[in-house]
Amino acid sequence: MLPAPATPDQDGPVPDAIPEEQDRFRSSLTLSIEAFLDEQRVVLADISAESLPLISSIAALTRGGKRMRALLCYWGWRAAGGSPTASAPVVAGTALEFFQAAALIHDDIIDRSDTRRGRPSVHRQFTMRHADAGWHLDPERFGVSAAILAGDLCLAFSEELFTTSCSGTTGDAARTIFNRMRTEVMAGQYLDLLEEAVGPDQTPEVAEERALNILRFKSAKYSMERPLMLGGALAGAGDALLSAYSAFALPLGEAFQLRDDVLGVFGDPEVTGKPAGDDLREGKRTFLIARALGSASDADRARINAMLGDTALDEDAVGLLRGMIVDSGALAHTEQLIAGKSDAAFAALERLDVDGTSRYALRLLAEAAVTRSA
Repeated sequence: MLPAPATPDQDGPVPDAIPEEQDRFRSSLTLSIEAFLDEQRVVLADISAESLPLISSIAALTRGGKRMRALLCYWGWRAAGGSPTASAPVVAGTALEFFQAAALIHDDIIDRSDTRRGRPSVHRQFTMRHADAGWHLDPERFGVSAAILAGDLCLAFSEELFTTSCSGTTGDAARTIFNRMRTEVMAGQYLDLLEEAVGPDQTPEVAEERALNILRFKSAKYSMERPLMLGGALAGAGDALLSAYSAFALPLGEAFQLRDDVLGVFGDPEVTGKPAGDDLREGKRTFLIARALGSASDADRARINAMLGDTALDEDAVGLLRGMIVDSGALAHTEQLIAGKSDAAFAALERLDVDGTSRYALRLLAEAAVTRSA
């Protein structure tokens, strides 16, 4: 069930200024990203003008997106008593945006995705650059190799910026969270890759358990939990508040990723910016797929396994797979799981010992995360 519409706390201020405050933060974040990239253009131009397409590809990617991780970092900061005009959450949010860019670039390579946010993915951009210029050797290998380097550059930028945002003992606590977040994502990404190779050999029950573990560490923690905790740690939040942040943001992140998995199969390409059923062509062994394999008839299970990961799937084949997933009850079960995790997140949010404005802002972000269509 969807959350009830957000309302301000009765004992707190009416949060009319929240949109203005968030817009101000987003503007500061955009200026921070652009200013940092301008500095890096100078650095790369001094090395060679031929390296500047690396910055151009990163700049195009970081212009898009919802900035949700950065906003969670900001409200984690504010709810822990941080000043709304401080630079630390802006710089930390910028670091998170570059980390997200790195993850997207590398994820698109691994998944062989041709598009991202309605545009060619970074490795496809470099492949087309090679082909258009008529250069030697393999355009595909050039594109992938250049995109790996662009992603690595984003990781370096993220580290540089996050170090700048840290200071004193609060910086030490935030650094621990940031380091753990990076390790979790890389391990989760590997487990996701591994599941494509070994997933067909798992029992349905084990496959579901593995799928939930992958989404927790590949996405849920770094999408929701860690950004909120980073903001809180930078503002000096104690262990109790950080634990309360986690109790809210982890199930929210899991619901967010489960929603993403549903959209990867059933989403509207005009809204998601990716081809219909792209996750099916990529062979992603998500919880939705694991549940379908566990609940489908023997004949449908065999067909799903045979078709999953076929890059040549046309619209009719995607429609057939969608139908089998729906008939198995997997879509309805996943929607129920999203609702259950959403309920757990909103219940934990109500228990958060923070000011009414911050709680209301976090509730708005949470509602957007679990009801989104892109």
